[in-house]
Amino acid sequence: MKYTLIRSSRKTIAIHIKTGGEVEVRAPLRCPVREIELFVQAKHAWIAQKQQLIVAREAARPQLSPEIETQCRARAKEHLSARVAYFSNIMDVAPTQVKINGAKSRWGSCSSKGNLNFSWRLMLAGEDVIDYVVVHELAHLREMNHSPRFWAIVAEVLPNYKYLKAQLKLLPRP
Repeated sequence: MKYTLIRSSRKTIAIHIKTGGEVEVRAPLRCPVREIELFVQAKHAWIAQKQQLIVAREAARPQLSPEIETQCRARAKEHLSARVAYFSNIMDVAPTQVKINGAKSRWGSCSSKGNLNFSWRLMLAGEDVIDYVVVHELAHLREMNHSPRFWAIVAEVLPNYKYLKAQLKLLPRP
């Protein structure tokens, strides 16, 4: 099986399937090549399954013209900023900044500095799912993890968050 090997000061071997189904193996600096090869061979079925899933997700992702993307980005900045302001007030949190990006691997993120980032592709989701992602990221301003306390914060605002989380998983990745 073809893969790209990346060595670093990590302690374990890991496999990452990239966009397009490319395989990237990350391994400790001194890990023998034979051990890496055996690890990859042992994970062959898992790798093939994940590659198929990623290729299928990419095919399902809507292809938009540059004009539509530009409109979505502008709409996202306006709409997501408004939703962040609305829920920030309810949750009594204040993000440092709200940014819109073109992320293809995540719907939103929260940095340790309090910056919220959202993929403009989130605008292709339903309003309730958008609200779930906004509340999820705002909850990270209080809990920078996914502990039970984090989920309790989300549940205070969106008692049906488990349903919305499941709906988000049904969407093609951003």
